[in-house]
Amino acid sequence: MDGAIWKMKPVDEQAAERLAAELEIPPPIARILVNRRMADAESARKFLHGSVDDLHDPFLLSGMEKAVERILQAVGRGEKILIFGDYDVDGVLSVVMLIEALGWIKAQVDYFIPERLRDGYGIKDEHIRIAEERGAKLVISVDCGIKSNGFVKAARERGIDVIVTDHHLPGDELPPALAVLDPVLESAGYPDRSLAGVGVAFKLVQALFARAKLSPEQIASKQARLLSYMKLVSIGTVSDVAKLRGENRIFVKQGLKGLENVTNEGLKSLIAVAGLSGKKITEGDIGFRIGPRINAAGRMKNADIAVKLFFSGSDEAALHAALLDQLNAERQASEERIYRQAYERIAKGALVERHKILILGCPTWHRGIIGIVASKLKDAFGRPVILFSFADGTAYGSGRSISEFSLINCLHECRSLFLTYGGHELAAGCTLRLDDLPAFKQAANAVAEARITDEHLRRKVEIDAKLDFAEIDASFRKSLGLLAPFGVGNPRPIFISEDVEVVEAPRLLKNGRHVKFRLSQSGRTLDAVGWDRGSWAESVRRGDRVSVAYGLQTSTYLGRAEWTLNLAGMRK
Repeated sequence: MDGAIWKMKPVDEQAAERLAAELEIPPPIARILVNRRMADAESARKFLHGSVDDLHDPFLLSGMEKAVERILQAVGRGEKILIFGDYDVDGVLSVVMLIEALGWIKAQVDYFIPERLRDGYGIKDEHIRIAEERGAKLVISVDCGIKSNGFVKAARERGIDVIVTDHHLPGDELPPALAVLDPVLESAGYPDRSLAGVGVAFKLVQALFARAKLSPEQIASKQARLLSYMKLVSIGTVSDVAKLRGENRIFVKQGLKGLENVTNEGLKSLIAVAGLSGKKITEGDIGFRIGPRINAAGRMKNADIAVKLFFSGSDEAALHAALLDQLNAERQASEERIYRQAYERIAKGALVERHKILILGCPTWHRGIIGIVASKLKDAFGRPVILFSFADGTAYGSGRSISEFSLINCLHECRSLFLTYGGHELAAGCTLRLDDLPAFKQAANAVAEARITDEHLRRKVEIDAKLDFAEIDASFRKSLGLLAPFGVGNPRPIFISEDVEVVEAPRLLKNGRHVKFRLSQSGRTLDAVGWDRGSWAESVRRGDRVSVAYGLQTSTYLGRAEWTLNLAGMRK
């Protein structure tokens, strides 16, 4: 009933026992920490209880001294500073944070975010006219700019300084900017290379506040302001699917705490339309409810809507939030349509049987949606997917990949075919002439064929620890909660329980897509749900003995914790 590979992660049992004793945590939690390379008490404590005091000195990032000096010089001279951002959540919230922070130290600030469909990603050479028209003497890029060499050269020729803050990989050479702040660079010297764009922007703000001449009132409120910005950093970091380790983990933990007490009218309105008012907000709520609504502005219309949301009074904020909610609903409908069309083409064309990377496109597919659909198709078919939208002889692509295959490296090997390209190992994009798309398909398939094995394409369930239902108690719940927030780099743990009895016949949910069980072991009975596993209902009966692999989800009902097993696999 489950064709996936079940893989139990090996563990140093002695190290786990020692860690469990030193930290007074349940052994299964200690095994998870050891497997995630935190076998000593110090690193484990830092992971479980890390705080803002554990953040690195921002001046460790190469270029920070020059950047701060030039920004403070612009503030002192009253020069216009233009912030240039990306249109996704990461870029939008970076812009919002810098507008607010620079305004707080009395800077003259303006911003520009390109339109996805008109301008495409990043700073183009022709955008120099925007800086000139706005009268900017200093441009600061956020979440973009690392490949904008032409723009930076044009700015220098016109006496405009540029500070690049980014977290993407550069091209063959760095832009000749006044300062480049990018932790992924080998020359960056920064201890944490996994920051999202909003995290890099936060480090710049942190450094600015350390060097700016602040009034006594500002000094007194500086730390509270930085903590408040972490709400934005947490939303941008989760939405950009950055690794939740190191500083990112601290940002998100602190930001989630802050989201329990929001004063910004725009953010409050956004939380309200997402149906989260008065609720404890989780990283899942950010990823599936808050982030998509911010993203909808840049995907469906103009990212300015999302920026203005955060600088609006209550009535206007409510209108902006309602518009974002509407745009998100339109995005969901478009996404569903594209997904159905792409899925049918993949199935009818037997593409899975013929290719290890799925590449297809259509002129009617919305350019702002194809990346999300590529992600869903990647999950459905277990292999990399790149979708293209066509317009005016150009193919605009967005792709998502499996962990075993670096999409950006694949694109790099095909770079001679592209007009532009960029991204990360798991998510990347490109543009090319439509006439060159067949050549790209052939080249990308050759790379995938050489690097992706049949084993890579089999669904895997990686199991963190064995667990008996009797071990799922209050102490376990508290310790499991300390492992959160979960995401890339710190996935929600998967446990295995063996010889479990099915004590209630399975029930199909939502048109037969999902199935719900009642399972019992060691005198403890728990609900279990198999999402998109409706077929299991035909092969499991009451009284069966099974082994289950699952993640644990808890909710509180009448003051009592209720557990649900989210099934990743089941075997008789």
